[in-house]
Amino acid sequence: MLGTHFNQLEASELERLISAVQAGETEHYAAIVQAFQQPLYHYCWRMLANRQDAEDAVQDIFVKAYEAIGGYAPKVHFSAWLYRIAYHHCLNLLRRRRLQKQWLRLFRPSEMTAASAEEELDNRLYTPALAAALAALSLEERNLLILRVFEEKSYAELSVIMGKKPDALKKRMSRIKQKIKQQLQNKGEEAWSESASIMNTTI
Repeated sequence: MLGTHFNQLEASELERLISAVQAGETEHYAAIVQAFQQPLYHYCWRMLANRQDAEDAVQDIFVKAYEAIGGYAPKVHFSAWLYRIAYHHCLNLLRRRRLQKQWLRLFRPSEMTAASAEEELDNRLYTPALAAALAALSLEERNLLILRVFEEKSYAELSVIMGKKPDALKKRMSRIKQKIKQQLQNKGEEAWSESASIMNTTI
C-alpha cells in the first residue's frame, strides 16, 4: 500500500467543524474543503485521467457534499461518506461520457506538467502490460482497485463507499487480482515477471 498522502484534521476537530456547518456556520466548510481537496483530486484524476475533468469533478463533489452535509452522522467516518459521493459522481461521469478509452492514460497521465513523487510512483508501478490488463477491467472493478490500492481505503470504508459488505469486496478484490494475473500471463512470462511483485504486494 502507498503511504499516507495527505494530512487530515484531527477527528475531533473535523467533527467540530462539521457540526458547526450543520448548525449554519457555513464559513467553517472551507477548512473541510482544504483538508480533503488534494486527496479527492488525486482520486478523481486517477478515475477520469484528465486534469481539468478532475478539477471540475472535485468542485462538484464538494458542492454535493455541502448540500448533503445535514444528513451526515458521526457513526460513519466522514472520509468514507465523502468518498461515497465522489465514487458515484465519477462513476456517473464515466458512464455518461463513455471514457473507456481514457483508462490507458490513467496509468501514464501526461497532463501534469510537474509530476509529484506520488505520480512518479504511479508511473513506475504500471508497466504497459499491467496498464492494458487493468484497462480490461470493468469500471466498478477499476474503481475498487483505485480506492483500495491508491486511496488506501479499508474494507470497512469501502463498504460505506460502495454499499457492499466487506467480505464481498474482499472476494471481488481476489477475483480482480486473478483476472489481472491471467491477463499478464497470457501476454507472456516477461510481462508477468515485471508485474508480479506489484500484484502480490499492493492489493
